[in-house]
Order: sequence, then structure tokens, then C-alpha cells
Amino acid sequence: MAVFVTRRIPAEGMRVLSEAAGCRLQQWDSEEPVPRRELLAGVAGKQGLLCLLSDRIDAEVLDAAGPSLKVISTMSVGFDHLALDEIKKRGIRVGYTPDVLTDATAELSVALLLATCRRLPEAVSEVKTGGWTTWKPLWMCGYGLSGSTVGIIGLGRIGQAVARRLKPFGVKNFLYTGSRPRPENAAEFQAEFVPLTKLAQESDFVVVTCALTPDTQGMCNKDFFSRMKKTSVFINTSRGAVVNQEDLYDALVGGQIAAAGLDVTTPEPLPTDHPLLKLRNCVILPHIGSATYATRSTMAVLAADNLLAGLRGEPMPHELLL
Repeated sequence: MAVFVTRRIPAEGMRVLSEAAGCRLQQWDSEEPVPRRELLAGVAGKQGLLCLLSDRIDAEVLDAAGPSLKVISTMSVGFDHLALDEIKKRGIRVGYTPDVLTDATAELSVALLLATCRRLPEAVSEVKTGGWTTWKPLWMCGYGLSGSTVGIIGLGRIGQAVARRLKPFGVKNFLYTGSRPRPENAAEFQAEFVPLTKLAQESDFVVVTCALTPDTQGMCNKDFFSRMKKTSVFINTSRGAVVNQEDLYDALVGGQIAAAGLDVTTPEPLPTDHPLLKLRNCVILPHIGSATYATRSTMAVLAADNLLAGLRGEPMPHELLL
């Protein structure tokens, strides 16, 4: 079982692979992404590939790997970096890592929402730069969750986990939208399924937790932001391409919405001179939704288990059915 691992992953995952009988490992041993040239060389003749969401696995990579490639295991819940049509055409099995990062991503989503709506990065900056002079009645005022309406775009595992954590803050109403109603998921929060336009119009806080698909790409655009309240706060912890960033910038600059918090952008990393980074009412994080030690270790082990099970012709713990 010849395997190529595209990055330095948590030791627990590498241990699973290195201790597996008959597994021959080759790894790009770096914290930084594997260069394209090294990726193409590394996959050649391999039976298995363990990759990350920052690795673009397309027809060129599959051609370089050749017909020996049987299994791709991605250490991510998202799979928009994989050319699934090409992979399916070649009969390659795919493993991924859902569920294990749900709690960590939901916690980060709530932390980002609170930091954005209560203007915490701004406040910290004022303390450090001497802007804090005295107590002022309206200085650094933001927006609270108590009695609010929260709209969630995508009430899947992470969306439900976000709602579960926000409910104790005194949220009055939950709205959600997606490809279809999910009454079994919504019952716990008495969440109402509504069209995207109504969610934009009625929500005080919008949290995006949906998958990136052709239907969701760019869905949060000028029309969407124009329908939101001027006091609304927008949070995205799904994928950057769900949002039209130029339209978001215009909405923030023009006062169409109050603030935005992003853990995901297009591209990643966002260039340091990007206009969004100059705005005080936009909080941007470097895609750290799943960044807890425990979560990343669990993801690495699951990715390794998926890969080995696929190579042995066994059921994967989590297989993406193509």
C-alpha cells in the first residue's frame, strides 16, 4: 500500500499509517502546502492519497497518479477541492471527516459572532493605542443576542450546533434556509424554514454554515445584503465562495449592514492589502474553525483510518458516496 501524504499532519494520524502493516509512506513534511510540482511527483504510482482542503485534486493530479490510485482521503469535512466527476469516472473511493469538527466549528462561529457584534477587536485596539480615555455612554456599543432573531443558512450538523449554543443567550427566534425543510433538525429550536430573502429581511444575525455547491456559490450578494437590516451582523464560517466579497465590502462601507465576521475568504489567505482588512466593522480570522488540538488530532486519525480501510477494500468509517 504505497501512500502519499500531502502535509505534516498531527502525529496521531501519522502513527496510524506508519504502524499499519504493508503501508509504505511518502510525505511532504512541511506545515506549508505541497508545491504543485511535488504533488504531481508524489502521487505517481501511489495507491492512496491523504490530502487537505488546500490541495486541488483535479484531472492533472489523477493523471499523474495513474491507474494505481484507488483511494483519496481528505482531512476535511468539505470536498469542493476534489474534482468529484473525474474521481468517480476513475472508480476512486473518497473518505472525508464529518462530525468530528462540528463542535469546534460551532464554538468558533459563536465566538466570532460575539467578537463581531460586541466589537471586541476594535475595543482591544483602543486599549492598546490610547483610544480608551474615559467611560462614555455610547462608545464601543454593539448589538446583543437577547431577544434577537438569528437566521442560519444551512441547518446541518454545524448549523444545529450553532443554534444549540446560541439558544441560552436568549435568542427569541431562529430562522433557517437551505435546499429543503428539515423539521427533524429544526424542532429543538422551533426554527422556521423560510426563503433566503425573508431570512435576510428578518434576521438580526445571519450565520452561514452551508456547504459550497453550485447553488450556494455567491448566494450572499448585493441583493442579499440590500435586504438585511442596517443593524444586522453577518457571520460566515462555511466557505468563502458562498459570499460575493465585493458586494459585502460595499454593504459594510455603505452602512447597509452593521458588521461582518469571516473565518473563510476567497482567496485564502486573504492578501494583506485586501480592502476588507481596512474596515473596522469586519473581523477576519484565518480559517480556524476546527483549530483545537483534540479536533485536529481526531481528524488526522479518521483520515488515516478512511485511507487504510479503502486500501484494504473494507468499509470506510466515513466514505463520500459518489
